[in-house]
Amino acid sequence: MNIKYNSKKIQKGDTFIALKTNNDGHKYINDAIKNGATKIVAEYGNYPVETLLVDNTKEYLVKYLYDNYYKEIEDLTLIGVTGTNGKTTTCMLIHNMLNKLGRKTAYIGTNGFYINTFIKDLPNTTPEIIDIYELLLEAKEEACEFVCIEASSHGLDQKRLAGLKFNYAIFTNLTHEHLGYHKTMEKYALAKQNLFKMLRNNKYAIINNDDKYKEYFLLKENNNITYSFTKGDYYIKDYQITSSHSTFKVINKNKEYTFTTKLLGKHNIYNSLASIIVLNKIGYSFEEINNVLTIVSGPKGRMENISYNNNNIIIDYAHTPDAVEKVLWAAKEIPHHKIYTIVGCGGDRDPIKRPIMGRIATDLSDVVIFTSDNPRTEDPEKIMDDILKGVKTKNYEVELDRHKAIKKGIELLEPEDILLILGKGHEDYQILGRDKVHFDDAEEVENWRLEHEKN
Repeated sequence: MNIKYNSKKIQKGDTFIALKTNNDGHKYINDAIKNGATKIVAEYGNYPVETLLVDNTKEYLVKYLYDNYYKEIEDLTLIGVTGTNGKTTTCMLIHNMLNKLGRKTAYIGTNGFYINTFIKDLPNTTPEIIDIYELLLEAKEEACEFVCIEASSHGLDQKRLAGLKFNYAIFTNLTHEHLGYHKTMEKYALAKQNLFKMLRNNKYAIINNDDKYKEYFLLKENNNITYSFTKGDYYIKDYQITSSHSTFKVINKNKEYTFTTKLLGKHNIYNSLASIIVLNKIGYSFEEINNVLTIVSGPKGRMENISYNNNNIIIDYAHTPDAVEKVLWAAKEIPHHKIYTIVGCGGDRDPIKRPIMGRIATDLSDVVIFTSDNPRTEDPEKIMDDILKGVKTKNYEVELDRHKAIKKGIELLEPEDILLILGKGHEDYQILGRDKVHFDDAEEVENWRLEHEKN
């Protein structure tokens, strides 16, 4: 593909298109020309190479890609998942189960690009539309039938999926997040609603019937399927959670089916059920689905359970009030003595959620260690002050050094305790200032264990 929006990736003879999203691409036109661009697509300006001026570069790009490349990928079955929480787990479950069933499937999302196995990291949960097309073309070349795509609210609002047609769209939930960008919950919901306007041939909209924002996604033009813990086309009758798996019963068309997953927690039963529905609509029996659901693992950093002596150390990406609350309730359902939680909040991001997360963590844990989580350019002590404004109890301590906080949390454990390490999940870095420094929560736990065993 010889049209690019990143001036650093321009090669001799390429076309550079100046997109206006988080940054104005017009600033980089001269760099693109220096790097060899022989054509510019822009909204304004005069340049010393062939130039096409258009009213809106994003709209031009969407049409250009559709006209030139869509026919090559249109027979891929696209499965889109949107929601505040659960996108990665649901997408990866579908990806993993279909591959286990012998149906070659790709995944595009927070954890990167996968075709059965990890291929490469991605810059965003939902990459720019040129990148999406390149990934879909690669999936097609590798003989994939299905592609699971995490559809973020930013990606949908910025038309990074525009022009694509989905066979399945899943809505997991909507809770407080990204309001620095969307401003209101209604605008946040409407951004996510865009996915449900992209279904082809009256295909399936799979919607969490327990979420209070569900009406935004129950569009009359779609084939709506609901799932729930109370009432819906597929609903959970009862469930049981142990330290190693979750078992649950699903009612569909007045018949009962039992499923087991390695994933822990009620929120992961929601994610599993959404995945089950997709595979069922593809044509698999509940028995076939359970056979693979039982053996597949969840994505790295999502309720990732590390057993240590008689303890469970759980690493999770939870970084919103709702996600933290769900993980803590999931931990409470596992047989345990005490729950210790390590959590923080990112810098240069929505400060409104900080005191809410502080309160939830201390209310639902026995002991909390508040620490740093990607402080970026913000003062970690200022972030901590915001978190502590919501705390009404004294069952916490502060250790801004995340390495020391994890070490302290592990050393506090007694038999049958649970340690939750929240916020970073799969990430293998800390953002300090503007620098990315290698840091992996699971690696920190493993290093502590190895060091402890030596002694």
